[in-house]
Amino acid sequence: MMAASALRRSIGTYYAPGRAEALDGFLRRFLGPGELGFDIGAHVGDRAASFRRLGARAVAVEPQPALLRVLRLVFRGDDGVALVPALVGAAPGECMLRLNTRNPTVATASEAFVAAADGAAGWEGQEWDRAIPRPVTTLDALAAVHGVPDFIKLDVEGFEAEALAGLSFAPRALSFEFTTIQRGIAADCLARLAALGPYRFNAALGEDMRLALPVPVDAGAIRDWITALPHEANSGDVYASLEPARIVG
Repeated sequence: MMAASALRRSIGTYYAPGRAEALDGFLRRFLGPGELGFDIGAHVGDRAASFRRLGARAVAVEPQPALLRVLRLVFRGDDGVALVPALVGAAPGECMLRLNTRNPTVATASEAFVAAADGAAGWEGQEWDRAIPRPVTTLDALAAVHGVPDFIKLDVEGFEAEALAGLSFAPRALSFEFTTIQRGIAADCLARLAALGPYRFNAALGEDMRLALPVPVDAGAIRDWITALPHEANSGDVYASLEPARIVG
């Protein structure tokens, strides 16, 4: 069972005073009224809530049962949000989800992610102490049911490349998380997106809702930027867009 203190910490962090305004200001470059956003790895739903404040519909995908209970409370009565209790991967099926009951933000379906974190600076004390089977869907399957998204936010702790392997169309914009303990995953994601469409890229570090580069760049340039980051940068999000003007820093 997830520690109650961990759940309170997540809610306090992602719904902190003033954060909603900053998040909306950042995400409105990607979504507007009547559009559709996928929040993959929804956690406590702060991104999906921002999509709704911006007038977009949201599909919130989250495999952790405790967090799904939070999402049902947050979005109860809101027909503009569809909750999907699943992982997103390369093909439909079932997969083991590794839970970190003291830090639910880093639950993962990737054994390689757990191995990379073991002994890494900045990841001390992280323990994946439970594993539960969860259903797996794909981005293509979600689009078939809910519609083609205008923006996909993908934050699945080292499982991003597997999720993108289940995507066969090019959404207008997409973000995926990267970490400095698994830079190769980012490279795989960039290669997949470059194969899907003529994307340009920018990035933001940590929870900083500011783009790091003054202008969008190609996949090779953002890969090199990630490679050059110090280990202490830890994590961030790459933003891909078919409309480069949306991701000017």
